[in-house]
Amino acid sequence: MTTSTRPPAQSPEELFAEVCGQARRAAVLAAVEALLGWDEQTGLPARAGAYRGEQAAAVAGIVHRLRTDQAHGDRIARLASSPLARSGPPEVVGTISLLARDHTKQARLPARLVEELARTTSEAQQAWRAAREASSWKTFAPWLERVFALKREQAACQLPDRDPYDALLDDYEPDASWPAITARFDRLRGELVPLVQACVAAAERPDDGVLRRPYPVADQRRFVRAVAEKIGFDFTRGRLDTTAHPFCSTIGPDDCRITTRWDERFLPTALYGVLHEAGHGLYEQGLPRDWYGLPAGEAASLGIHESQSRLWENLVGRSPAFWEWCFPVARAAFPQALGDSTAREVQRALMTVTPSFIRVEADEVTYNLHVMLRFDLERALVQGTLAVADLRDAWNERFEHDFGMRPPTDAEGVLQDIHWAAGLVGYFPTYALGNVFAAQLMHAARTQLPGLDRDIAAGRFAPLLDWLRRHVHAHGRLLDSERLVEQATGGPVSEQWLVDSLRQRYAAAHEG
Repeated sequence: MTTSTRPPAQSPEELFAEVCGQARRAAVLAAVEALLGWDEQTGLPARAGAYRGEQAAAVAGIVHRLRTDQAHGDRIARLASSPLARSGPPEVVGTISLLARDHTKQARLPARLVEELARTTSEAQQAWRAAREASSWKTFAPWLERVFALKREQAACQLPDRDPYDALLDDYEPDASWPAITARFDRLRGELVPLVQACVAAAERPDDGVLRRPYPVADQRRFVRAVAEKIGFDFTRGRLDTTAHPFCSTIGPDDCRITTRWDERFLPTALYGVLHEAGHGLYEQGLPRDWYGLPAGEAASLGIHESQSRLWENLVGRSPAFWEWCFPVARAAFPQALGDSTAREVQRALMTVTPSFIRVEADEVTYNLHVMLRFDLERALVQGTLAVADLRDAWNERFEHDFGMRPPTDAEGVLQDIHWAAGLVGYFPTYALGNVFAAQLMHAARTQLPGLDRDIAAGRFAPLLDWLRRHVHAHGRLLDSERLVEQATGGPVSEQWLVDSLRQRYAAAHEG
């Protein structure tokens, strides 16, 4: 006589370990996907773009299947109804909740769409580079038509009950909504426009001539690497490369790659590109390593990610304290360009407010106006009130309205950003949100670290980095943006901290 026995039921802890194991296996392959993307932006041969699209689609499909496997979804559902999901350690409770949320969204996307998005955006980025170099909107527009059609389909599948733009925004700033962001941006614009006008009309304005002298690229490479290392970026866990549009990419828990571009006649292009991307890198290197591949080891949002990059780029990197430390290092690197200059002269030059065409090179005050323009245009493209065929004209008209000048070329206008080619629709508002979060976080850090400016002036960046590690990085994705900033600063998120910071620093620089 034979008897059958059922396998013993898994405990919630065993179920949690199995679910996390599957998520980490997906993360390993997602890292391969990221590596393909990094290589595409830094070293891919010109004729290899089409096959890279096939590679990207293949890996994206495998990652998607791992994340949306029915058995994996069943395990997550059982885990979500277990006592562990209600009364386990906070990291475990948060991880279960977020994995369940992620699975619901991902499972709604057909594999065909995931693969087609990966293939199309890979090829579109190759097309964007060629179009930007030729300043040819006409050759890139058909690619953008395809990308936005796919993104609208993604929105309809992923969060069908939400506004299509909000459904895409959710990938970068979870639970955010465009009406709330629009209201915040309207308030911010109302404060920024008069400040820009006052700075531009000031009788005494900073002169940035010292930044436009010859700065050999070979010397810049050594200099910016030394600066990134000094603020805390770990080059045993990262590297610096060259690209057309700077970015930061994480390939694994000990592999964070940053990029920049170079201009021999304008030092800030590379320096502030590296400070910005190193800020992203410091966040990635500071996330809980033991939780890599799981929500507790991931960034809270792109807005929080941008807060880290903009904090180091602007609130540290453009400060008098930073240049008190940095100027001797810079003068040693560029003796011909800076031999007759002072730290005050260089730092004051960085306070120049001049409306310009290129977002990544914009001054800190006008930068948010660039972001708001893109936010409004991409939302109109998603919601169908603007056709891709009309995008260039809409861009130029809006730019002329906001900045008082019209882009002379497509490369300086509608083709300057890679984001839409890469399918990063809904990403742009996080740049301005990041500025809002950064100003509030930096104010709190200064309040809690009374000697912070003295430390920065002496080249001691560890106290600030440690503060960010404890108050921002350590929480991973377990707190949303608003709760994280509120917990770190002791008050609700407000754009007023950014407005006050810009007024204090830039109005003073334009009064002589």
